Amino acid sequence: MALVALEIPKVGLVMENARLVRWLKGVGDMVQQGEPLLELETEKSVVEIESTESGRLVEILLQADQEARVGDRIAWLENNAPGAAAKPALPAAADRIKSSPVARRFAAEHALDLNRVTGTGPHGRVQLIDAQRAAATQNARGTEASAPAGLQPLSGMRRALARSVTLSNATIPQFAVERAVDWTVINRRRAKFAAHMPAASAPSINDFLLQGIARTLLALPALNTTFWGDANSPGAGLVPANGTHIGLVVAVADGLLVPVFHGAEQFELAELAGRRKEIVERALKGMLKREELDGATISISNLGAGGPDRFNAIINPPQSAILAVGRRRDRVVAQNGSMHVRSMSELTLTVDHRVADGRLASEFLSSLVAILEGETDA
Repeated sequence: MALVALEIPKVGLVMENARLVRWLKGVGDMVQQGEPLLELETEKSVVEIESTESGRLVEILLQADQEARVGDRIAWLENNAPGAAAKPALPAAADRIKSSPVARRFAAEHALDLNRVTGTGPHGRVQLIDAQRAAATQNARGTEASAPAGLQPLSGMRRALARSVTLSNATIPQFAVERAVDWTVINRRRAKFAAHMPAASAPSINDFLLQGIARTLLALPALNTTFWGDANSPGAGLVPANGTHIGLVVAVADGLLVPVFHGAEQFELAELAGRRKEIVERALKGMLKREELDGATISISNLGAGGPDRFNAIINPPQSAILAVGRRRDRVVAQNGSMHVRSMSELTLTVDHRVADGRLASEFLSSLVAILEGETDA
């Protein structure tokens, strides 16, 4: 028998702290790897955390309503796996922190202690992006004492959003391409659905976008990837996704959530609409599961009828692209030598330049528009 430590996992790219809501197992209970073990409240949602090991829960170190940081030890499991380590000691001070050369140089220049930085690289290796994020947090804490009078503290969700967009803007080279889309065919298809089902269950514009993007990603898999590692390191590369995983930006109280539709290519439109309705409802209640917030390569941001004609959205790290959908409005367009009134929108695709160039981004947007306008089989 050996004791195995369980730690607070990272939920999303910018999570640093979490509050324990409740344990789903008690001391003495048997736990299977992958079985729900506890509930954590992050800045974004309450999520179920699964056990990373199998064994008997012998000690709980974190109680309900207590807060902890990513990587903090929260419990001990007893298992009989060969080679399992007993309560591991902390690394000796003389041990070298696993980190990239550029991360160490950045840390030295900014008086940053890498011992306190959570690494996201292989085997917990601290990369440049980890050091930059830690330095930004350290600087923010250092200026709190001189905060101006009347300062309104950030909510947990607004703080998480601020960290995410700052990280995106600082670390992802982004560019955008635009294309107008004619919704005539989609409006006709929506009317057919509405004639045979309750209006609340009929597919929305977002459902057609989810389906269209899934098909486009399958046709152009080069954009269905995420950038991994430090661009200055020879170990950097692109990680292709297994299937199409698409985020949908949802406005909630005091912030945004981006639930992910995993394997979107597997579902018919009506089923996709049902899943979208259900997951958005849970997002609004703050009850998304951990896996429903991770894994997307691209997201959709649609501000609806009250939104602007066009806008640029910021990529949600570590995704590679985001599609901003302008409001639909009637326009007079020339077609086959005649003038017609069409329901149109401007689509703006923002792309990580490390993953794709303008040619691929333009091809992606053109292919998506062709699907939405019915030029290819739906």
